[in-house]
Amino acid sequence: MIRTKDHKTLNMFDSLDHLGPRRRQLLEQSWAPVFRKEILPELPVEQVAPFYSEQNGAPTKELYAMLGLMLAQQTFDLTDKEAVRQFAFNFEWHHALGIGDDSDQSAYVSEKTLWNMRRLLTEHDLYQAMFEIPTKKLAELCGVDPSLQRLDSVHVFSNMRHLGRIGLFVRTIKKFLHNLKRQCPGSSGFGKLEKELSERYLHKQKTSAFSMVKPSETTKTLQALAEDLLVIVRCFKEDAKVNSMSSYKLLMRLFEEQCVTENGEDGGERIQVRPNKEIASDSLQNPSDPDAGYDGHKGQGYQVQIAETCSTAEEEPALSLITHVAVESANKHDCGALIPALERAQKLGLAPEKILADTAYGSDDNHQKAQEQGVGLIAPVPGKEPGGELSLADFSFSEHEKVSACPQGQVPFKQSLNKTTRTALFARSTCATCSKRSQCPVLEGKRGYRLRYDGKQLRNARRRAFEATPLFMELYRFRAGVEATMSQYDRKTGVKHLRVRGFKNVAFCATLKAAGINLLRATAFINRKDSGAPGANTPTGAWIHLFQANGGLIRQFQALCSWILEQFRDFPAGTPQHLSLSANGAV
Repeated sequence: MIRTKDHKTLNMFDSLDHLGPRRRQLLEQSWAPVFRKEILPELPVEQVAPFYSEQNGAPTKELYAMLGLMLAQQTFDLTDKEAVRQFAFNFEWHHALGIGDDSDQSAYVSEKTLWNMRRLLTEHDLYQAMFEIPTKKLAELCGVDPSLQRLDSVHVFSNMRHLGRIGLFVRTIKKFLHNLKRQCPGSSGFGKLEKELSERYLHKQKTSAFSMVKPSETTKTLQALAEDLLVIVRCFKEDAKVNSMSSYKLLMRLFEEQCVTENGEDGGERIQVRPNKEIASDSLQNPSDPDAGYDGHKGQGYQVQIAETCSTAEEEPALSLITHVAVESANKHDCGALIPALERAQKLGLAPEKILADTAYGSDDNHQKAQEQGVGLIAPVPGKEPGGELSLADFSFSEHEKVSACPQGQVPFKQSLNKTTRTALFARSTCATCSKRSQCPVLEGKRGYRLRYDGKQLRNARRRAFEATPLFMELYRFRAGVEATMSQYDRKTGVKHLRVRGFKNVAFCATLKAAGINLLRATAFINRKDSGAPGANTPTGAWIHLFQANGGLIRQFQALCSWILEQFRDFPAGTPQHLSLSANGAV
């Protein structure tokens, strides 16, 4: 039976009338009212309801409250036990989730129910809607301008152990043998293997020997592990039941990525361990999390692509709202994340006109594709800048990318096009005596001095020239603000060290945590707007935050002023006698 409430209909009675004015003010300034009024009624219950039955089974928990619980748990980085207690006893959560009574039916949820709901949202990718719906709602509520956005990525560690190559072999083989013993215990399965081989990985004392390998014995130990791996793989090569086991597929993946076979001197099959430099970054990192990848700079795990709105108005800072969140394996390059981010923002109705990104996103291909979508990519050109004071950007070109003149005003006497490469020839007599010859990119040839270039080189040269302008520097400086978002993303939600494993579970957590950041930011923005207080980034706001952070100094100043007033009382007639101190210390 499906149980839901209508959260759009207002209550006849005030649910907060039992609170005193100060407690009520604290609650009204928290995330709870914004969540209850704007987000809770819009949560995608209609997408979850078809997975339950109207006639059969026990009544569900109130589905809006359950989806809200999923979002709140990730926002505040709570374990299942902590989330259950907050759901049961926290009045702020009750107000946010629309829980109007203290009955167990309304205010209690078991860890099993929590786990089932999370599995449902994860397996059917419903968590994407739980990010998109609140984001669109908050953007409308706060009047977010999506015309300028910035994009960056953050590395995320799943709840897996970081293994070396020896540990990876041992864990993968051990996992397969455990599953084989449980699923195929007979002589046609686990019994096929020699007892000595199986005990080497299943016996606790013998397995611990692999953790005490000396560096000088690493190569020898890896070779022994590879030979055991070959024996196991070949033993069950023709067994269809064993081949269908996920742990055997991991074993085969390890075998293909880490080893290579060749014919031995005796005519038999021989196995060799691949050198470290031949192991791909998308290889298996841990059998407990086969989706994780490897980044040479940051290590094993995943990365989360984040795009957010930003504003160049410092006096009236706008709300920075996350418009895109996507999880990738750590081995993926940032270059491929730009276009999906633009497409996702366009789908939400929050497409940018300009997007700021670092060098990893600034390829010519990305620049061209972004222009096709009507978006200007503001990012440095990757790669080493050609030497010399002069570049292609200093030459004059026609509409068809033909050279009109060199920086010194000389016109080429001949031009040709070979597929995508253009060649412009300049007179030898002119270039040989030119004062800029040593800085010019033209090269001496048989028929004169030639300049060869293609469309990509010309576009990159023009972009590099634009990077040296004050306009680019003034605009690009706002890209650094995304680093503060990454810091808040981790500090508030703990996204960099998750409690889950597997791509879908990591994507679920990272996506809802990003939605939680939007909620917290929107709450702070609304409170600041209602109070009329300036933001921390404005000049006035910076002074206010400075004085708030130095309240002790202000109290000392007030004490000094009080002492001065005491001295005034002893002055002769005609001196001011009616001076007083206001609450902020002013005389």
